Amino acid sequence: MAIGVLYIDDEINNLNSFKAAFRRDFEVFTAISAKEGRKILDSQEIGVIITDQRMPGMTGIEFLESILPIYPDTIRILLTGFSDINAVMDAINRGQVYKYLVKPWQNDELKMYIENALEIYYLRKENKDLAHKLQIAYAELDAIGKSRI
Repeated sequence: MAIGVLYIDDEINNLNSFKAAFRRDFEVFTAISAKEGRKILDSQEIGVIITDQRMPGMTGIEFLESILPIYPDTIRILLTGFSDINAVMDAINRGQVYKYLVKPWQNDELKMYIENALEIYYLRKENKDLAHKLQIAYAELDAIGKSRI
């Protein structure tokens, strides 16, 4: 199963444009609200989350901050129509954002950032798997060593 890319934006035209631009390259999921995005996160393996900053109910940064404890390995990108230095700092400090991009996006540029983010996600996942296997191997070696005493 492919790792998904989730785009959250309260503007349906942006969701449609994103899906049309990237559905051939990635497993794309879209959500019109943070609440809908959370439902998708809970049911699909998502490697990259791209969210708009200014949405009703919850900002993109607030959403990213809220999911951080549950989905720490998911790579986060903030996409906004407004350049605001405070939002940039909040995104980095609170939401641990990988990239902060200004709308309108350039398809080639955004595709490159998504590919890079997915690579980071896969590497983190592989690293965790290898660390777990190493932990098991150490436990087995420890058991063998204790049995010889």
